[in-house]
Amino acid sequence: MSRRPADPRSRPIALVAAVLAVVLTLTGAVLVSAASRDEPPEGAIALLLPEVKTARYETTDRPAFLGVVEQRCPGCAVYYANADQDAATQQQQAESMLARGADVLVLDAVDTVAAVSIVQEAKRHGVPVIAYDRFIADADVDYYVSFDSELIGYLQGTALVSAVRERGPRADGRPPGVLLVHGSPTDPNAARLAAGVHRALDGEDIEVLAEYDTPDWSPDMATDWVESRLTEFTGRVDGVYAANDGTAGGAIAAMKAAGIDPVPPVTGQDGELAATQRIIAGDQHMTVYKATTEQARTAAELAVRVLRGETPRTTAVIDGVPSLLLAPRAVGAEDVERVLVVGGVHTVEEICTRHYAADCARIGLGTDRDDDEETA
Repeated sequence: MSRRPADPRSRPIALVAAVLAVVLTLTGAVLVSAASRDEPPEGAIALLLPEVKTARYETTDRPAFLGVVEQRCPGCAVYYANADQDAATQQQQAESMLARGADVLVLDAVDTVAAVSIVQEAKRHGVPVIAYDRFIADADVDYYVSFDSELIGYLQGTALVSAVRERGPRADGRPPGVLLVHGSPTDPNAARLAAGVHRALDGEDIEVLAEYDTPDWSPDMATDWVESRLTEFTGRVDGVYAANDGTAGGAIAAMKAAGIDPVPPVTGQDGELAATQRIIAGDQHMTVYKATTEQARTAAELAVRVLRGETPRTTAVIDGVPSLLLAPRAVGAEDVERVLVVGGVHTVEEICTRHYAADCARIGLGTDRDDDEETA
């Protein structure tokens, strides 16, 4: 693996001081963490995230990544940028960071096909690339940090199958029908998720009525597509596979607008707060929680080690790329407190707002805490 040595002596102190203050306004990239100006940084790590529609990137991934780098490498600078779902912007952000001396690139690609050119540019600069969250095929990536996406799809699929079965046989004698709302066609994780859900559905007496690849993971586009399918398959939709919580929200909005009550089971992924509230309210059947905080921390630790010229241990090899894959967890209403509250993802206060207080009481969420307070 080619790597440019991160030798602070090769960086003039005057240049370092200038970089510490820079805001890259043309590309939206910002220097968010660095050593003091009195001490040249040990090196620079670039973190490029893809979009803001999914809440986790700004609320979880970014702060967790920065926290680890600041703790493990006080002499490191961190360049950060979010491309807001624009591949051309991400290309510009990456090029700007590389030109300013990034030593390691951690890249969550907007478009994994377009991102091949980012990897090639990094290699031209002798900079190692860590693919984060989304695998970049046909590129000389050094490491990959993510979750097992096919396993996530399988967890979603098996949960959907179980929930559809619980609804019992249809009155018209037809097999249950489901819609599959996949993720973005430019995200290879979406294809692996789809493979997992199809594996779960294989051999089941369940009819896939229609499938959709949702551009940019857009909840609005998921809403529009589901609305059209509800008209096309009136009375035949018994469940919806939604690849993430955003598209789940879009599908649920479409069914509620169509007057469907109760909403048939809908899957999700990411453990977002809004999805958690839909789950306790009975509108969303489940989500798959990925410990994105742990994922970001893992990527940050890996980036620091790579910057220092180490060869970190990995847990898997994906298409020839050393990889660190974390385990996902399925979360239904009965799992919210144990996985998401105790796990520090969301607090009871965040979940059980006034609108959801009755739902929380119904499933006993926060009951022990209230009892303890009364006892005290």
